[in-house]
Amino acid sequence: MLRLVVGSTLAKTSISRLCAPLVAKSRFSVTPSLMENVKCTPEPKTETKKDDVASKTDEQILDLIEKGQLQQHQLENKLGDYTRAVSIRRRYVSNIASKGMDNLPYHHYNYQDVYGACCENVIGYIPIPVGVAGPILLDGKSFQIPMATTEGCLIASTHRGCKAISESGGATSVLYNDGMTRAPLIRMPSAKRAAELKAWIERQDNYYQIAAAFNSTSRFARLHSIKISIAGRNVYMRFKSVTGDAMGMNMVSKGVEKAVQVLSQYFPDMNVLSLSGNFCTDKKPSAVNWIEGRGKSVVTEAIIKNDIVTKVLKTSVDALINLNINKNLIGSAMAGSIGGFNAHASNIVTAIYIATGQDPAQNVESSNCIVQMEAEPNGDLYISATMPSIEVGTVGGGTHLPAQGACLDLLGVRGANVEAPGSNAGQLSRVVCAAVLAGELSLMSALAAGHLVRSHLQHNRKQEAPAQPARDITMGHTLAGDSPETINNDQH
Repeated sequence: MLRLVVGSTLAKTSISRLCAPLVAKSRFSVTPSLMENVKCTPEPKTETKKDDVASKTDEQILDLIEKGQLQQHQLENKLGDYTRAVSIRRRYVSNIASKGMDNLPYHHYNYQDVYGACCENVIGYIPIPVGVAGPILLDGKSFQIPMATTEGCLIASTHRGCKAISESGGATSVLYNDGMTRAPLIRMPSAKRAAELKAWIERQDNYYQIAAAFNSTSRFARLHSIKISIAGRNVYMRFKSVTGDAMGMNMVSKGVEKAVQVLSQYFPDMNVLSLSGNFCTDKKPSAVNWIEGRGKSVVTEAIIKNDIVTKVLKTSVDALINLNINKNLIGSAMAGSIGGFNAHASNIVTAIYIATGQDPAQNVESSNCIVQMEAEPNGDLYISATMPSIEVGTVGGGTHLPAQGACLDLLGVRGANVEAPGSNAGQLSRVVCAAVLAGELSLMSALAAGHLVRSHLQHNRKQEAPAQPARDITMGHTLAGDSPETINNDQH
């Protein structure tokens, strides 16, 4: 509703056009001369009465859900009390589940940080232990590495690797490539038209036009390249762009949509089957990520002193080199591995990702790693970890959550770097690669020294009650086909 107020000086024509239709529908009339001096201002809004779910009891709300009159995903929006919404949803789920959720906590958590951002249909949270490995000396700076895991020995082992690296003078890193990718799938009427599309994009002036459209969608997105492959009449275009301090999947997807819109003006016969055609490649093993890179491509290297290998790692340089060749290189080649030329890179990557609010599923490609070891002329050990597709961000995703943000604070990389956009995410990728280097060095040493099983038995198991005497065992048959033989004399 609008309130009509008489004024002295008005923009007559525009006001008349705005108010005339409204006056015509009202219960009174205004003369044209008066209309010239009419000012329209909004009437204070009257709140429309909503279905007041919040005033109902929990039992009444549960009844509405069970009858299908209220969807459980609407609870936060209807109630406005996020913790109460979680509590009611837990009761609803418990009613239809075989067991309750008494051991799944939900109190003392700010669900407003999660709603509409990180998780849906929330029923609680999982407390995961967080530890630190380090400090590790990386590029002349000391870092404590936060890791969230339930695997015993993982942090202790990585910590030992950090110690060996730091006491040997530290590690150095280089970020040699940077760019998140998205690859739409476009179907053309024929393979000939698919080839024509590819040739058109590869012309420099046309590429610049597509890049301008892509870059217009973000302050940080800047298109680096478009790699194109054809299968029949399908065209797969792998857009690669920097994304500031964000991991960047959404940013690149937005840019690709705009670029495809421009492209369709020149190729109206193209059919976009999917914004992602699996040539990106996200959360799946792929040779293209291993060869071309995705996200941050990083190498971290260090020279470990011979006496540190002996005293801290309890092995020898020759033993480590021999094991690395035969396990990480030859063994992985025998397995047909893509990017798996390491001992356990994914262990460290996943633990850091969970702690710092990254997408844990992206450990698939982020864990691509090849570890190399060589002997220096003076007998020291050279070791490097090359990781071409580390996908991390310091803004977006789960990085805004308080606990995850605290872990980013521990590394000094929380949020966006205003002075040098992208440097925080870049630093995080360097830390990830350095942590992998430490973890590889320590685990390979344990394997070379034969300590792995002993360490896991000591640190990765809770003390259990003494084993009960074995029950009697019978042989149902023997290789020679004899009748069953009683193994224990007191068999029942």
